[in-house]
Amino acid sequence: MLIVLSPAKSLDYETRLATRKSSEPRLLDRAAELVKVMAEKTPAEITKLMGVSESLALLNFERFQDWETPFTPANARAAILAFSGDVYLGLDAPATFSERDYTHAQKTIRILSGLYGVLRPLDLMQPYRLEMGTRLTTDAGRDLYTFWGDTITDLLEADLAGSPGPDVVVNLASNEYFGAVRPERLSRPVVSPAFLDAKAGGDYKIVAFFAKRARGAMAGWLVRNRVSSRRAINDFDGLGYRYAAERSTPERPVFLRDND
Repeated sequence: MLIVLSPAKSLDYETRLATRKSSEPRLLDRAAELVKVMAEKTPAEITKLMGVSESLALLNFERFQDWETPFTPANARAAILAFSGDVYLGLDAPATFSERDYTHAQKTIRILSGLYGVLRPLDLMQPYRLEMGTRLTTDAGRDLYTFWGDTITDLLEADLAGSPGPDVVVNLASNEYFGAVRPERLSRPVVSPAFLDAKAGGDYKIVAFFAKRARGAMAGWLVRNRVSSRRAINDFDGLGYRYAAERSTPERPVFLRDND
């Protein structure tokens, strides 16, 4: 099993580390190519490229100027502890993972990244912001999807051979990030859980904020419980969600949550 997550815009490089385990990103040379392109851009160009405020553009300009290798625990942080957005608040690794959980997560979780391509949870990363949907022109083409090409998919495929649990890819990433994966090139089926919340009138809909938390919560649950069958994914009941068989397909299990 591979569990695929999106990264987060929010980062945390201040909180005390919950584990000292770390590893080196496997596509660091490719990331360095992108950093070289971004380091040549002015803050004004970054503002236009990313659609961010002047202050955020300046922050990321400085990050690309400061980016350097080799990565060490002194200048970088494990990805699962560096990202702090809604998905990672739902995952809640610092509070709920044991050392053995981190080891298992390293085998089963993959984080897609515009800059780093594919990160394992314990891969060190320096702070950045470069979303997969950014239309950054490189020698490979006009956007990051073109830059990464088959590289992300091929690495996921290679990782599937050594991952424990059922032979399946659990897609808990956003459409923007999973768009960098070419499912037809994977030798295992892709399961994309959906999380819907009750709305007025009795129907259910996806609420982005809640769905992000739920994706992280499911990822953490899969790791902590060492889920070993595809069917067992449907047993997830975190954050008040329940499996809805009548709305589900094998490729898209649906989980509903009612208002209290």
